[in-house]
Amino acid sequence: MSAEKEAELRESLKRCSAATLEAALKFLKTGDVEQLPTVVIGVIERFVDPDQRAKLQEKDDELRLIEDLGIDSLTMMEIVILVEEALQMTINNDELRNLRTVGDIKVFIDCKARGLPPPQPAKFLPVEQIVALMPIQPPFLFLGEASVSSANASAKYKITGQEFFLQGHFKNNPVLPASIMLEALGQLAVLYLLEGYEPTEAGKVVNADQIFFTGCEGVRVHRVCRPGDVLSLSIRPKRMKMPLATFEGTIRVGQEKAAIAEEITLTFGLKDAATAVVAPSAADAPSLSSLPTDTPQA
Repeated sequence: MSAEKEAELRESLKRCSAATLEAALKFLKTGDVEQLPTVVIGVIERFVDPDQRAKLQEKDDELRLIEDLGIDSLTMMEIVILVEEALQMTINNDELRNLRTVGDIKVFIDCKARGLPPPQPAKFLPVEQIVALMPIQPPFLFLGEASVSSANASAKYKITGQEFFLQGHFKNNPVLPASIMLEALGQLAVLYLLEGYEPTEAGKVVNADQIFFTGCEGVRVHRVCRPGDVLSLSIRPKRMKMPLATFEGTIRVGQEKAAIAEEITLTFGLKDAATAVVAPSAADAPSLSSLPTDTPQA
């Protein structure tokens, strides 16, 4: 790297942290892709409001660019231009449309640097679409907005304090039951089956009326969750073979681990794609509430 190029980079990143500059220099000199997350976070930090910067230090890849960090389209373009300058790469505007989280940007930049095609974008589902798709319905639906890809699914749920079961769990001390945490992970697995899983049988789709909970193993609860907490849920399929689907799941509050389930298993059936129903009837909705009676309580 020439002295002139290094001087230009230092000028471009002069309002970023010293760590950002050092990481960019190291990447350009050595090609070390491990430096990329530091550059990405440092550039984003440069443009977000000061009161949002602490969130970036939590290293939460699920932070949403618009909703959590207040990044508008113009600011996003400023971030992209500076990343292009810092890493000496070209990013097309069309490639940015599906980047919703800090983690999306990290993965995208990493693929760019390695010369790999970016992963298929996750499908974003607002809560209204989730309600239309899911067999489980309010007030027993514990998913807010969600993102679903072929590899995993994530969602958020805010404990409002108005949930009916908190009236008695516990007296004058509302605590989200651990069984509800597992229910939420199970519901996210259902959503994955409906929106992220592609059956190997041509012309078939998962039948929403034939998805049921069968069991869970390796459950650990690490944190008490109370009204006001925002749960970040994530699941990843481990084994998929009709009629069983097994997932691993995690719940966090911020960067704190709240609960994990090593295995959540559902049974499911298929139906002809031509008979698929867009919005299942709440009257026909199965429930995942048949969790083991020895589920630990937070």
